[in-house]
Amino acid sequence: MPRAKTILLLAVLLLVAVISRAANSIVWDTKRDTVSADVRGEALWPLLEDIAHQTGWHIFVEPGLSQKADAKFSQLNSGEALKKLLGNLNFAYVPKTDEANQLYVFATTLRAATVRVSTAATNRPAVAKHVANELIVKVKPGTDIDALAKSLGAKVTGRNDKLGIYRLQFADAAATDAALAQLKSNSGVAAVEYNYLLDPPVSAQKVASAADKPVSLKLNPPGDSGRVIVGLVDTSIQSLGSELDPFMLKPVNITGDTVANGSDPTHATSMAETILRAMAAQGASSSAQILPVDVYGNSQLASTWNVALGVQAAVDGGATVLNLSLGGTTDSAILSDVIAQAEANGIIVFAAAGNQPVNTPTYPAADSGVIAVAATQGGQLAPYSNYGSFIAIALPGASVVYLGGQTYIVQGTSPATAYATGIAAGTKSGTSLTWTQILGTMQQKFPVPQK
Repeated sequence: MPRAKTILLLAVLLLVAVISRAANSIVWDTKRDTVSADVRGEALWPLLEDIAHQTGWHIFVEPGLSQKADAKFSQLNSGEALKKLLGNLNFAYVPKTDEANQLYVFATTLRAATVRVSTAATNRPAVAKHVANELIVKVKPGTDIDALAKSLGAKVTGRNDKLGIYRLQFADAAATDAALAQLKSNSGVAAVEYNYLLDPPVSAQKVASAADKPVSLKLNPPGDSGRVIVGLVDTSIQSLGSELDPFMLKPVNITGDTVANGSDPTHATSMAETILRAMAAQGASSSAQILPVDVYGNSQLASTWNVALGVQAAVDGGATVLNLSLGGTTDSAILSDVIAQAEANGIIVFAAAGNQPVNTPTYPAADSGVIAVAATQGGQLAPYSNYGSFIAIALPGASVVYLGGQTYIVQGTSPATAYATGIAAGTKSGTSLTWTQILGTMQQKFPVPQK
């Protein structure tokens, strides 16, 4: 081939490659959680660099992966977008409260995703682990909380006189830190701490179909005594349909927010349906019911203050078992005390072990007396599940949820916890077994797999 034609051909091929590469585009709207993309032959590494740049996520990849992306779509949620962009690769999204959210991409197991995708955009400021200008205070009997707050220049923005706990708001973080030091040495204060933030709940992902069918369960009218009520301390909840709604008691809202739920299931909706699915596996009917308690409102995060009030609200509403499919890395002495008081009254508490995956404790799952639940996958510990000595049992970490004619799957230690709660509540409502007998049987049936 003449030299001029060769040069011309190379130029054309280069132009085609440049045009093809320029056409590849991803628009990731993190505020609305929508993604639009048009990519053709995009290599995995630059694809993930682009995602990390736009989202600020810390992305970790299993070495040796070389898949290319071919996808075109508009306004999908992040979960569905990742499925299309990553094809047959596996991924796990791990939201964080004290650092950037994490995405693991792998072909074998999550723990094989060890190579960090580097981008300057991931050096974003860390998300605060606590509300910057708030403290929670537990006072001793006889202490005037209003006078105490005034002396510190604070406002009492939340109170529960029965528990003797109060939320104080300060002008700024510096004033908050200074007050914390003063209150620790105040003789009228039993405990004081920051208002800690818990990890955001995992969202359900829409799927085309699933093997598990919609839950079918009939409510046996509960008697006046011996009722089994699950206190579901979680997000706002949606209608589960005419057959399952009778299992729902009137929801309690701790936040005071007016919540407008979308078409996708909220976390509480997913957990409630999972609890009922576990009960349905034990029989066609049950007398156990669910008391939903919203501690998130319109926020993506729950605070230890709201969770403490939510636990007490569930107890006051007659709950005999609590489902806490939530958690964080910081131990709250005040929340722990509220939970301990519930346990002292014979209330059983199940809590999620966390989706990090690490062996460090997640709270309130690691609190004394709480039954910490890990997630399994294929009979083994799920690759995303926390592990460690604080975990008591492990159940399947994926649940099918139906809402508005659509099918969803929710994954994590949250649904594993809901399964555990449903099994315990269903067994208690249908037998004469004690909680001790039920929990003993569950520990034998659902042991934690060795890591």
